[in-house]
Amino acid sequence: MSSLSSSVMLFVLMFMTILMAASAENFYQDCEISFGGERVAIMDGGELLTLSLDNYSGSGFQSKNDYLFGRFDMHIQLVPNNSAGVVTTYYLSSQGPNHDEIDFEFLGNVSGQPYIIHTNIYTQGQGNREQQFYPWFDPTAAFHKYTVIWNTQRIIFMVDGTPIRVFNNNEAIGVPFPNSQAMTVYSSIWNADSWATEGGRVKTNWTYAPFIAAYNKFELSACVYSSGSSSCGSSTSTDSITSTEAWQTQALDSVDQEKLMKVQDDCMVYNYCTDYARFPQGLPPECNQPRFQQ
Repeated sequence: MSSLSSSVMLFVLMFMTILMAASAENFYQDCEISFGGERVAIMDGGELLTLSLDNYSGSGFQSKNDYLFGRFDMHIQLVPNNSAGVVTTYYLSSQGPNHDEIDFEFLGNVSGQPYIIHTNIYTQGQGNREQQFYPWFDPTAAFHKYTVIWNTQRIIFMVDGTPIRVFNNNEAIGVPFPNSQAMTVYSSIWNADSWATEGGRVKTNWTYAPFIAAYNKFELSACVYSSGSSSCGSSTSTDSITSTEAWQTQALDSVDQEKLMKVQDDCMVYNYCTDYARFPQGLPPECNQPRFQQ
């Protein structure tokens, strides 16, 4: 057995108690390998997927369908121990130079230091809308649910059901919003030690390779886009998923607003909307709009 295969099997054994209680979406059915070959392992009949990174290559997978709006939940357990320089991703993206994109990126760190949850939104090829957070839990000790809700009014990022960020549709004041390009769901693991940990000052320590992230439960309720049209509905997962009607108009009620403000007060480590040095000619126009819009 190769060292990579041995590491994958050891990783799986670590989480068997968690998986026994899980009813998961089938990765064979809904996803395909995008790169990395044998570094992607699908196990337990398609209920568990692992991505690994070594000093030759990373790996990734993507959804077989494209979507135009929806709710997307992915349960992820991040790389344990020294993960400096390693980035694990979960994001939606269209194609081309004027693409739209909605990003979760998880920036690794040296042992004992916190991960950074990095979020960003691209519209018509333009990003620069980063917000970053320290998790209030150990994302390597168990699976946690990372959610993107994308409807015509807003994009909501959630972690374990707690909203951490809202990006509202402010097209009325000239801010582009992703509402016309269908997106594919992607996940990957790769080496980004040129920038990911302390601005690139801490490099990947390859003696800890392979670096392995695990995925179970890819749940979605979304509009599948095909041949220029979309149809909406829930996945075939046996798990309970927010109904189509709910995510299409979902906003934050007063309880969720309080949760979001607490996370942003206690856990946010970067917000492009307060980076005046980066935008000396003035902050982007959406930064001056109300945080909560109906």
